[in-house]
Amino acid sequence: MTNIATANKIKKPAHVPDSLVYDFDYNTDTEYCKDPHVRAADLAKNAPPIFWTPYNGGHWMFLTHEAISDAFNDYKTFSSEHFAPEAFEEMMADLPEEERIPAPVPICIDPPKHGKIRKPLFTTFSPKSAAGMEKAIRELAERLIDAVAAQGHCEFQHDVSDVYPVEIFLGMFGLPIEKEREYRELAKKHLTTITPDLAENFLMMKGIADVLRETIIERRDNPKDDIISLLWSLEIEGEPMRLDLMLSYCVILFIAGLDTVVNGLGFGVRHLAMDTELQKELREHPERIPDATEELLRRYAFVAPIRILKKDSVFRDIEMKEGERAMMFIPAASVDEDIYEDPTEFKLGREKNNHLAFGKGPHHCLGSNLARLELKVMYETMLTKLPEFRIDPKNPPTFKGGIISGPSTINLVWDV
Repeated sequence: MTNIATANKIKKPAHVPDSLVYDFDYNTDTEYCKDPHVRAADLAKNAPPIFWTPYNGGHWMFLTHEAISDAFNDYKTFSSEHFAPEAFEEMMADLPEEERIPAPVPICIDPPKHGKIRKPLFTTFSPKSAAGMEKAIRELAERLIDAVAAQGHCEFQHDVSDVYPVEIFLGMFGLPIEKEREYRELAKKHLTTITPDLAENFLMMKGIADVLRETIIERRDNPKDDIISLLWSLEIEGEPMRLDLMLSYCVILFIAGLDTVVNGLGFGVRHLAMDTELQKELREHPERIPDATEELLRRYAFVAPIRILKKDSVFRDIEMKEGERAMMFIPAASVDEDIYEDPTEFKLGREKNNHLAFGKGPHHCLGSNLARLELKVMYETMLTKLPEFRIDPKNPPTFKGGIISGPSTINLVWDV
């Protein structure tokens, strides 16, 4: 056990029965960091459906599809508000504008305010809007794959997956292409430092906001045909858009747009590289790629959101206390035997694939239409432009744990 893990381990509260204590640290668990989905399946099979772990300050873990779905819908008990929005705004009001940290809205607030702040973005991320971006997304995917095709190998996360969503984000938001490397480094830093510590998260968000700030202010004064300019034109509850809210919108969209595609794409490509028969099937029947995309999202869900108990509650006959944290461990819910037949198997055309990869309830992922499109287009591009690709036997994949798990490296090889 590492010193960090020991420091984060606390004594069990009196109301937690011994039978519900299970040792699992999502940051340092060896098997989880070795292969997150193998470990998630093990937890789904062998751990209590809801358990309390003493690590990372102590918290609940929800593993089943039903429990997580119910908790997502019951925002009055299982809240996304890690702090009171009014208290945060009051604290920021005392600081000079240039020192304010953007509030993580709408991701860390509950209805009804959540809906009011989220509503202006519906049109921007509608299926129609996403479809209108397909040509540009496909051109980018083809350029990235063309750049590695002739060499017969690549480290997919570095060469493709890290670049792909950043460039799409730059195009959507009208951000300067000359800052691409800076944005990519910000994205990498975020993906490797996600933490339940609010202070660390706020500092990370401020770092992103500081890089975006100049362009955001410039678009306020000189609007163009991009999302930042569109956001400046909106009113929230009859009030004109403010700089601090603009920073919040842009930071959250930056983060959300990267996490889903970088991790989802990496896990999906790893599976394709290990299943050459599936590659053959999808090359012969490309119309099945959307189905494959959904099944890959289900099987390799990677997000485990944290909720805060807003009041003392008895949930599934388990006593929980106000202020306690509950992790919605979607990777385990995705292999719930009560929901999915042969849940650890990849099944093309699986019926009733109502997965939770994009969440559920008020906080269902706003960018899910765009993420699905990005994933589908990249799979189509790789299967069209590359011959059979495989995992490099000399360099097996590596992974990271955390609240959002993901591949660190995926080395691919193919014949040229």
